[in-house]
Amino acid sequence: MAKLNRDGVNLYYEVHGQGPALLLTHGYSATSQMWRGQIEPLSKTHTLIIWDMRGHGESDYPEDPAAYSEAATVADMAALLDAVGAKEAIVGGLSLGGYMSLAFHRVHPERVRALLIIDTGPGYRNDEAREGWNRTSLKTAERYETEGLGRLAAGSVEMRTSRHRSADGLAKAARGMLTQRDAGVITSLPTIAVPAIVVVGANDTPFLAASDYMAAKIPGAKKAVIPDAGHAANIDQPEAFNAAILEFLAEAGLD
Repeated sequence: MAKLNRDGVNLYYEVHGQGPALLLTHGYSATSQMWRGQIEPLSKTHTLIIWDMRGHGESDYPEDPAAYSEAATVADMAALLDAVGAKEAIVGGLSLGGYMSLAFHRVHPERVRALLIIDTGPGYRNDEAREGWNRTSLKTAERYETEGLGRLAAGSVEMRTSRHRSADGLAKAARGMLTQRDAGVITSLPTIAVPAIVVVGANDTPFLAASDYMAAKIPGAKKAVIPDAGHAANIDQPEAFNAAILEFLAEAGLD
């Protein structure tokens, strides 16, 4: 358990185990604690880094809305790898964390050994579709502003079981990090030249088509559907999820 100061914003992170670096990023409104079921199996062979994004969990909740952005999150991820002395890493995450992992690869492809894309969408090519997503994200921000942390009860399991100090950070994160500005991530998929696995819960209906799309667009990508799992496949079915990740890492020579 440690804190990394990023221009006055303290980021909470944990490092477990030894071996090749593996950075996991949680979903929106969740925290690093959503990965508790992955620490023991993954840290046996890897240096596992989990962390709380700004505005979440034990990290800081900056007052300036400009402190929340895709670019800031990607820079936070790079700084975390620097902090643990990792020039490159296996990079992955769930939902927003998976999207940010793709965004990280887009900016720092030389630092990514493999990608773990979990219950995630790649963004939108179509401006109208992206605007629809952004309207929903802004409504989420408004609900946190009016309902407070009670809003977490309406989320999936990784949200319901997370702990945050204030709803203000989540609202700002929705406005600055959950909203999307362009098609940069989705158009970058065919350029990915590292091993990648797309994981999705069989019951995570909103993300099934997106998972199919990413598995088709990322060259050589493997796809794993976790039976009887929803949006938080790693929590709903940890044994099946862990087995899929470990098998992928072994096949890619990354174990």
